[in-house]
Amino acid sequence: MDYQEINAATIDQWIEEGWEWGIPVSHEVYMRALEGDWSVLLTPNKTVPKEWFGSLKGKKVLGLASGGGQQMPIFTAAGAKCTVLDYSKKQLASERMVAQREGYEIEIIRADMTKGLPFEDESFDIIFHPVSNCYVEEVKPIFKECYRILKDGGLLLSGLDNGMNFIFSEDEKTLENTLPFNPLKNKEQMRQLENEDCGVQFSHTLEEQIGGQLEAGFILTHLMEDTNECGNLKEHNIPSFIATRAVKKDAYKRELTEKNN
Repeated sequence: MDYQEINAATIDQWIEEGWEWGIPVSHEVYMRALEGDWSVLLTPNKTVPKEWFGSLKGKKVLGLASGGGQQMPIFTAAGAKCTVLDYSKKQLASERMVAQREGYEIEIIRADMTKGLPFEDESFDIIFHPVSNCYVEEVKPIFKECYRILKDGGLLLSGLDNGMNFIFSEDEKTLENTLPFNPLKNKEQMRQLENEDCGVQFSHTLEEQIGGQLEAGFILTHLMEDTNECGNLKEHNIPSFIATRAVKKDAYKRELTEKNN
C-alpha cells in the first residue's frame, strides 16, 4: 500500500479515538470568531500572531493538509473564502459538518499533496499549512507548488517538525535513532512506527524545509519555535517545531534567477 494511503487510514483511526487535531471547533468558538475573537495554531502550543495574516476579509485561503474543522471555520468567520485540501476522509467530513452547522460555503478537496496541487497558478492569497510535512518523504516539491498557486504577494504560513521527536525513544528519555528518519529506507524505523501506531513519518532538515521555501522563491519574514504539547522534551523546553511566515514576491524570484544564471 502507498504510504500516503497508510497515513490517511491511520489519521482516520486516530480521529475515531479522539485525536486532538481532529476535534472540530464548537458553535461557541465559531460565534466568537465572528466577533473577531479568534486564534489558530500551526504548531502545538503557540498561537499564530494575527499580524502574520493581515486582513482576511475577501481573501482566498487554502488550508493545505488542514482538515478537521479547526482553522477553516475561523478563517471563514473572519471573512475569508476558504478551500481545504486533505487526504483524510474523516478530517474532511468534519469540515463538511461544521460548514453545514454554521451555514457557510467551503470548497472541500480530497487529494494527496505529494502528487501536485490541483489548482491553477495564482489561485490563493494565503496558504495555511499546519504541521504535516512529517507525513511526506519529499517536502521541496510541495513548497514549489505552494509558490505556483499563490498570487504575487501571497503568504505561506507553515508549521514544521524540526526532527527532534524522531531522535528519542517513545518516552523521550533516551537517544534511539540517528537522522534522517526515513522508514521507507530503514526497516527498523518502520517497525518502530508500526509498534507505536504512528503511520509512516519522516524527519526533515531545516535545509529541506526553510531552505526549500527559499529555493522555491519565497521571502521568509517571520519564524517562531514551539515545543511538544507535553512530555520530557517540553519539560526541558526543547523546541521541536517551527512556524514560518513566507511571502511570494515574483520580482525577488526573477532577480534571484538572474543572479543564478
